[in-house]
Amino acid sequence: MSKRLVMDLPEGAFSVFRSTPDELARELRLTAAVKWYELGKLSQEKAAEIAGLSRYDFIQSLSRFEVSPIQESAEELAGGLAREQ
Repeated sequence: MSKRLVMDLPEGAFSVFRSTPDELARELRLTAAVKWYELGKLSQEKAAEIAGLSRYDFIQSLSRFEVSPIQESAEELAGGLAREQ
């Protein structure tokens, strides 16, 4: 199930991004999902769902925003590996 969100944007927003309303809506969804993922508010799976992408495509999109697909610190990764041994 999904909910519809309606936003009022100035006409200039579409010309700045050179996009149609549908294209801008997709870009806004992706941008929000990437930022929330980067902040640790969303998992990759949930961020991909919000962006309307597969997880693979979402991970591929992260490079465009210069966001790493790995959001754990080196210490967290090492701790996880140590627990698995």
